[in-house]
This record gives sequence, structure tokens and C-alpha cells, in this order.
Amino acid sequence: MKTVLITGANKGIGFETARQLAQQGYHVFLGSRDLANGQRAAAQLHAEGLTAVEAIQLDVTQAESVQAARAAIGRQTLVLDALVNNAAITGGLPQAALGAGVAAFQEVFATNVFGVAQVTQAFIDLLRRAPQPRIVNVGSSGASLTLSSDPTWQYYHHKAAVYPASKAALHMYTIVLAYELRDTPFRVNAVDPGFTATDLNHHRGTGTVQQAATRLVRYVLVGDDGPTGQFISEEHTPGTGEIPW
Repeated sequence: MKTVLITGANKGIGFETARQLAQQGYHVFLGSRDLANGQRAAAQLHAEGLTAVEAIQLDVTQAESVQAARAAIGRQTLVLDALVNNAAITGGLPQAALGAGVAAFQEVFATNVFGVAQVTQAFIDLLRRAPQPRIVNVGSSGASLTLSSDPTWQYYHHKAAVYPASKAALHMYTIVLAYELRDTPFRVNAVDPGFTATDLNHHRGTGTVQQAATRLVRYVLVGDDGPTGQFISEEHTPGTGEIPW
């Protein structure tokens, strides 16, 4: 049975991704900052007959929590087939370039960038043992520098200084990570789930968590001939899904 760790998986897109990968036969380690919330989410999936799901306490901003999660998962498996870096925060709105305080940047980057690097580095040894390791970093089309600077883009006037900056940094991390793993079986991509109705945006999104999770799952399941080091947004570009950084 293949294994996957999903961060921030107790609700929203992460939870639905856990459901869909469990349906695909994966053993899912459901990462949750609050263990009780994670256990409730796992119990819900168990009630649906998806028993290969277990909650793991994982606060991506805390080194001790990440190492404890690595130890807990390592006691159960020597191989991790996939990592979905989903945990993220927005930092609240508005986020004016001249108004957002440094503390807001620090808080958001701690989860959306530093947390991803910390988790990826902690679990890379287990991922290296998988025959077809996959890493999906949950990106955002709103962090595309090309699109954000294009006055014809539909979201051009939806500007924020903090959250998109963190996702742009995550995209660069994805590029470098994919480059470092270029001569290996890894497939590493940044995938935009789309403008999805979740707690993250107070349910203002136009897409469903089912649609969003399907987009992420596709790149967990991608074959050896699939893309790596790419930025994918199927909401923006149906078909190949590749969009400009």
C-alpha cells in the first residue's frame, strides 16, 4: 500500500485530498496542527469505510512537532510515496504593501514557506526510498508574477502583499527542489487548486473542494512521464494546466 503525508488535512482541500487518495488505496497520514481536530477528521473518513487514514499531530512551524511526526511515521513505514504540502494561512485581509506589518509577513511565511521547507527536509529520506516519489506543493495562480502584472488578467485588481508573496516564494522553492531532484524518479510540482470555497477565504471561492482536491491528486498520481518543476493551474489553463511563474 502506498503512503502519503498531507499537511493541514483536517479540513478543506487537505481533508478532501485525504479522502480521494484513501479512495485510491493510499495509507494517508493526515497531518493536523491540533491532534483532536485531526482525529475527528480521520474518524469521519473511517465512518465512510476509509480505514487506512490516521491523524498525525503536525504543526509545520514547529521543529519539534515536525521531528515528532517524522519519528511517528518512521516507526510505521520506511517509505513515503508522496508528500502534499497543503498547510497554509492567509494572514487576513487587507494586505496593503504600505500597510501590512512585518509581523504579518513573518507569520504567513513561517507556515507557507519555512514550514514547507522544514517538512520536506524532514521527510526526504523516506521519500527517496519510494520507487515513484511525488511532492505536490499547493501553490496559487495569484502568486504568478506574470499574471499579477497583466492588466487583462481577471484577478488583476485583487492585490495583496503578504499571502501571494509567500506563495511566490514557495514556487521558487519548488523550482529549486525539482532541479536538485532532476536526475531521480521524483516528480515535484506546484499545483494551484483554484479559487476554492474554504475557510481560508471565508468561502468566497467559486470552486468546490472536490474539484480542488482532484487537481492535487492528479499530480500525486502522475506517471514517470509527467511534468516536474512546473506550475500547474487547471482552472486557468485547461488541458496541460501549465501557467507562467
